Amino acid sequence: MNKITTLSLSSMAILFLATSTASYAENVKTHTSLHKAHWGYQGDVGPSHWSAINEKFSMCGKGKMQTPINIIATEDKDLTPLALSYTTASNDVINNGHTVQVNIKSGSTLTIDNNIYELKQFHFHTPSENNINGTSYPLEAHFVHATKEGNLAVVAVMFKEGKSNPIIEKIWNKFPLEENKAVSIELSSADIQAIMPSDKDYYKFMGSLTTPPCSENVKWNVYKTQMSISKNQVQKFYDIFGHANNRPLQDTHKRTIVE
Repeated sequence: MNKITTLSLSSMAILFLATSTASYAENVKTHTSLHKAHWGYQGDVGPSHWSAINEKFSMCGKGKMQTPINIIATEDKDLTPLALSYTTASNDVINNGHTVQVNIKSGSTLTIDNNIYELKQFHFHTPSENNINGTSYPLEAHFVHATKEGNLAVVAVMFKEGKSNPIIEKIWNKFPLEENKAVSIELSSADIQAIMPSDKDYYKFMGSLTTPPCSENVKWNVYKTQMSISKNQVQKFYDIFGHANNRPLQDTHKRTIVE
């Protein structure tokens, strides 16, 4: 496909939503409630048990559009660049017990099919949740966007081992983070954009939240080009939880994956 080189301005505790059509405010309340239903990444609260922990997590077991997946394109199209307008700074950073999440001040947006999705937060998984053509990466960032109606869109960025990432280091400098205690962090809109690659070529597909309740109808956009992160930076993130925080790959069920 044609490479997209146009420079576009490019995921709350991880955003847990009972449905993708409820209002965002209602989803925040739902998230708070579901967070009390303990789930994790290991043992009897790990991903293979999520659907049994709470009936509201049933989609984790029966869904047919679940994420993450091994991304192998099924269609080749000349995708238009993602219409991202990131104009606001970060608000705070928090260890929510499952990931490290940076919350964003209101005003940054992603527009898809004339619908405006506001950037709410971004967070990290190690190793990557999605794979690209069978390749896993040391770290993956999810930029989570929501419409006023509560519909979701995620922009994902993969990180490969290499040079230390200066923006990641700004976030990691807030470690250690006390669980569920937000800490102020100053990341400019330019800093947030700098976490994303300059080559804007990407994959898109329909999927789900990668954490309970695994709600579907989430619009996924995954950049093909990886950003750099050092081995030490990946280890620092891993050490916060002492284990991986990635959900295993899910069946695509013959989903359309466009590049």
